[in-house]
Amino acid sequence: MDALLNTLFSSEEEELYVLDCLSYLMMAMALITFVALLFEHVPYGRYASSRFGFPVNVKLAWFVQELPSFLLPSSLALWSSSSKIIHLPNQLLLLMFVCHYMQRSLIYPFLIRGGKSTPFISLVLAFVFCIYNGYLQGRYLSHYADYPADWVTHPCFIIGSCMWFLGWIINMHSDHILRNLRKPGETGYKIPRGGMFEYVSGANFFGEIVEWAGFALAGQSIHSAAFALFTLIVLSCRGMDHHKWYLAKFEDYPKSRKALIPFLL
Repeated sequence: MDALLNTLFSSEEEELYVLDCLSYLMMAMALITFVALLFEHVPYGRYASSRFGFPVNVKLAWFVQELPSFLLPSSLALWSSSSKIIHLPNQLLLLMFVCHYMQRSLIYPFLIRGGKSTPFISLVLAFVFCIYNGYLQGRYLSHYADYPADWVTHPCFIIGSCMWFLGWIINMHSDHILRNLRKPGETGYKIPRGGMFEYVSGANFFGEIVEWAGFALAGQSIHSAAFALFTLIVLSCRGMDHHKWYLAKFEDYPKSRKALIPFLL
């Protein structure tokens, strides 16, 4: 791993500069994505379209596209010069990131029941993003992030970590509810109920937004903030689309339920 990085970058200063640039680029991509999503749905799941390539089995797609965000940070921490990984704040932040994507790539895909195929282009875009973000977060936290020795007792770290954990639990519990909407042999869509779905249509999206907002608060870096912003834009647009879809499809859809933020939006 070190040999590859030494080939790509002439110095640590150059690599850190590139990591910073990648973060600002991700923020720019988030804004471009926001504009694009005003005119087009994220092309997977119920919004999948043949215009975005041939269909790929949904379990295979989730496994392949999410795996880089688990493998890259793990590899960077274990098999490259990781001067900062010996510090507890770095370890805990990297563990947050890796835990999410370990569940997302190695557990979640194999729990999916049914599910529409994923268009190939959507898979490729997600795969590339996970390489991009896996390297960005993994390399910064394992080799460059510099925190005070007592950072784990700082209010930002404590509150952010609690937000991350709460969001992670909400996200996984919401996925559990969605998986169990249909009884064996049933088809079609149903109104999700229970958990955060009693308050918002995009409960799973809400959970992940809270998760990465907490990660950014605990990490206090442009790199984690860029990821949180990108997540917010993509998933909030998807949550709003879901809410409109549910209202149009079900006459008895709960009128008090908001799209994404309980009691507000």
